[in-house]
This record gives sequence, structure tokens and C-alpha cells, in this order.
Amino acid sequence: MKIVVLDGATLNPGDLSWDDLAREGQLTVHDRTPPELVIERIGDAEIIFTNKTVLSREIIAACPSVRFIGLLATGYNVVDIAAAREKGIDVCNIPTYGTQSVAQFAAALLLELCHRVGRHADDVRAGNWGKCVDFCYWLNPLTELDGKTLGLVGCGRIGQAFARIAQAFGMKVVVYDKMVNKALESDTLKYVTLDELYAAADVISLHCPLFPETQGMINKEAIARMKPGVMLINTSRGPLINEQDLADALAAGRVAGAAVDVLSCEPPKPDNPLLSAPNCLVTPHIAWATKEARERLMGIAVDNVVAFKKGTPQNVVN
Repeated sequence: MKIVVLDGATLNPGDLSWDDLAREGQLTVHDRTPPELVIERIGDAEIIFTNKTVLSREIIAACPSVRFIGLLATGYNVVDIAAAREKGIDVCNIPTYGTQSVAQFAAALLLELCHRVGRHADDVRAGNWGKCVDFCYWLNPLTELDGKTLGLVGCGRIGQAFARIAQAFGMKVVVYDKMVNKALESDTLKYVTLDELYAAADVISLHCPLFPETQGMINKEAIARMKPGVMLINTSRGPLINEQDLADALAAGRVAGAAVDVLSCEPPKPDNPLLSAPNCLVTPHIAWATKEARERLMGIAVDNVVAFKKGTPQNVVN
């Protein structure tokens, strides 16, 4: 079987091996594929992998040899699922590979909001500690997490992993999720309504999927229901947030700080309001990208192909 990877560079910039996938067929890996070359590069391949390269209905129709589409990610919005189903093509994603990495990164964003370690370290390198008349100084308020409340919007695997980290910091956790798992409740974690979460949380972290009903859920109306001085973290999907509304709330001091690893448009346009908003940290969608998580992703991608070839496809999303 011919296997084509359309955009392998983000998964494997050179520190992983494609050898296990190559053992499953005649493999061609492209670092990136511009839209005008997608059909040509797929050619007569039966197995296709994509991360962010769009596979539209038109592309699927123009590539009749394709029998399997693999996502090198959990999200599958770049593939026309209905068109693939109509053609009898299995579409398989990669679930659960980055749970611990994303939770760890959310914690890193939270700690950075609380202490601004990077800002202070850069200031010391600039020579400003050496000029200080006192033995210490700080450039922004420093925040202790013990006793504060974390609000999780969504409590799947990543949300649960982050909750455990927050509890280790001494935080109480309140959760809003349509799927309530009573087994998770304890003295330091309980399920609440969304309005109750907004009213109680000192920190809100988003871990919910992007659906039409969640798009733009963090907007000026929602922010108005939050505790003044709340901090906001997003390692989920950028369009969950109305970015202009959040930028306005940061400028007004209604939100004390925000840290986002995802934006509505990636890479961002220069006029994205969060890039110039005060007390806002923006990182380039890297919560998933530890080497350990990428190794797991690669392994599951290979397992998906092996299962497909055996006639027992796994992680099918269509």
C-alpha cells in the first residue's frame, strides 16, 4: 500500500523516526503541502495522513484510491467526514496522546501568570537587579494559589489531570461539564453550574471541545458574570474565546491575566487583539508538543494503520 503524509513537519521536525510507519507500506512524507498540491501528492495512495492540511469533499472525490485517512491529531475538522463516509473511507484520529503534556502546560501557564518567572528573569539579565537599591523587587503582583478556586470548563482526561495538579497546589476545584462523573467529587472537587463556576473561580481553565454552542462562550456577557480579577487559561481551542471581548476586559482590569496557547486564527494575524492586550501571555500552540507526547502520537498513528489493514479499524470518527 502507498502511504502519504501530507504535513509531517510539526509532528516530526527531525527528532522522531518514520520507520515504523514505513514498514506498513510505501511511504512518502511531505513536511507541508500547499492546497494546490494536495490532489497531486495524494496521487494513487490508499492511506493518507494529515494534521492541518484540509481534505475537502472535492479533494476526496478527486482521489478515488484513498481508503484510509489518518489524523495526526485529535481534532478532525480539517476532513469532510460526511464525504469520507459516503466513499467508505475510514477516518481515524489520535485520542489521549497528550493528556499529561497539556495538563502540565496549563499548569505552566498558571504559574507564569502568578509569578511571571520569564519576565523577571529577563529583567535580571537586562541588569536591573544589579541597579536595585533593595535585595529584591517585583514587576507585577505575585499570587499564591493555595486556598484559591480553579474552575474547569470541561473535565475530560486533560481537565482531570489538571485538576490533580491544582489540588496539589492546595486549590479547590469546581467543574462545569455536561457529563457529570460523581466518582470524581471530593472535599476539593465538585460539579457546579456554569454561572456558579463563574462566580466562584479565581482561575478559569478551558478544556471543552469546540462546538457551535461553545464557540465564543467566553465573551463580555460571560466575563461580566465572573469574579473580578479572575485569571483565564485556554489550552483547548481558540474560538472558544471572543478575543476582542477578552482583550477589552484585560485592558479594563476586569480580568487580571490571561494565558492562551490557542487562537482563533493560527498562525495569528498581526491585528489579533490578544497580541497587544495587557497581562496576556500567548504561546504558539505547543501544549501538545513534548517529545513524549509526539512519540505516543506517532505510535498510535501506526497502530491505526495496522488495525485498518487487519480489517478492524480503531479510533474511527466517521
